[in-house]
Amino acid sequence: MSAQVVEKLTAALADTYKTSLKTQYYHWNVTGIAFYSLHEMFEEQYKELSTSVDEIAERIRALGAIAPASFKVYSEYSKIEDEPANGDATSMIKGLIKDHEQILASLKALQNTADEAGDSGSEDFAIAKTQEHEKTLWMLKASL
Repeated sequence: MSAQVVEKLTAALADTYKTSLKTQYYHWNVTGIAFYSLHEMFEEQYKELSTSVDEIAERIRALGAIAPASFKVYSEYSKIEDEPANGDATSMIKGLIKDHEQILASLKALQNTADEAGDSGSEDFAIAKTQEHEKTLWMLKASL
């Protein structure tokens, strides 16, 4: 097991979890003329993110490490900003764009570290997750 790979996986886990929580918050609280379509899109996205959280945690376990599950650890590792109390739909979308770009940065760091460590499984995992987030970014950007 590479401790550096686990560190990068933990950062990706923390970023993904916080983005999932924020997306669910947006799902609950979005308003406006595009309410229904955004409500549905956010629901689909937070469900996908929740699945991703599980997959990242399982990758950490597959490497023999303990998958963290605390807000304290996630706050230490994540670069995702906490959700503002109120915001309009456009602000929500722009915030999620920023968050998915951060997740992509975490995944790129994971991919590079896994490559250096000779961990092709984690490298391939990062590439697959990158493709998922690129698609989500496209959907979000197309909604503006």
